[in-house]
Amino acid sequence: MHVFVTGATGFVGSAIVKELLANGHTVTGLARTDEGAKALETVGANVYRGSIYDLDSIRAGVALADGVIHTAFDHDFSKYKQNCETDRGVIAAMGEVLAGTTKPLIVTSGTALLKSDPIAKEDDGLPAGSDLIPRAASEEAADALAAQGIHASIVRLSPSTHGDGDHGFVPMLIDIARQKGEAAYVGDGNNRWPGVHRFDAAALYRKALEKGAIGAKYHAVADSGVAFRDIATIIGKKLGIPVVSKTKEQAAEYFGWMAHFAGVDNPSSSEQTQQQLDWQPTHVGLLEDVENGTYFEGK
Repeated sequence: MHVFVTGATGFVGSAIVKELLANGHTVTGLARTDEGAKALETVGANVYRGSIYDLDSIRAGVALADGVIHTAFDHDFSKYKQNCETDRGVIAAMGEVLAGTTKPLIVTSGTALLKSDPIAKEDDGLPAGSDLIPRAASEEAADALAAQGIHASIVRLSPSTHGDGDHGFVPMLIDIARQKGEAAYVGDGNNRWPGVHRFDAAALYRKALEKGAIGAKYHAVADSGVAFRDIATIIGKKLGIPVVSKTKEQAAEYFGWMAHFAGVDNPSSSEQTQQQLDWQPTHVGLLEDVENGTYFEGK
């Protein structure tokens, strides 16, 4: 299959590109920069120059392909809601090209959008009031396409999609701890984060592309729920600083915009995903990766 991948040079997207190529697919990756284009060429992917802010380039890239994996997202949190609406528009533009075909589209979302009562599952819809959650825009856009018969499905990533080169939540927590001189958690720290290694996530995207169902949701979850306190404990040990509890009020000052994510309790299951797609995580878990991986190297 010839696959168009957005976010193809990103942390997750670059792993997806390699996974697809290793399994016999042809890949065209969206690239904004010369550096990105070179990275794609180096691994054997084709390059399509464009941007999520240029919908004509998105439509043209989609038209070239037999399937699409969409992982690109602007992570500038100073304009988070705007970026979420941009993603809605990108997905809608893809749908314009895919309408009337059987070509699959895999859209990226996150398990943290869901209520975990007692555990978030694939067939859980967005909770009431999701119109107040900006990131819900991506799922809403994909669901709208599926309702039209377009072969759109969703991969929900764990809050910590980890591995070498991670620049997400865990590195941010490490930076905050280093700046503050203490590693913190909220309350008793028993709130749970799911985790998945980026290579396991990449394999899931490939399987969803190859045999996913219209409108399906798949969970990229290996660790169903890691206590946040355990993450903070490893950070404190590796940095040689105290590990402390913060009240919600103190957490707002300590974590800044990350306070909500630091306090979220999001145990999530991937049981249905594993059964439906014959997907089995095989790589190192979150705590072992933070403890023994490259998160503290060169710093």
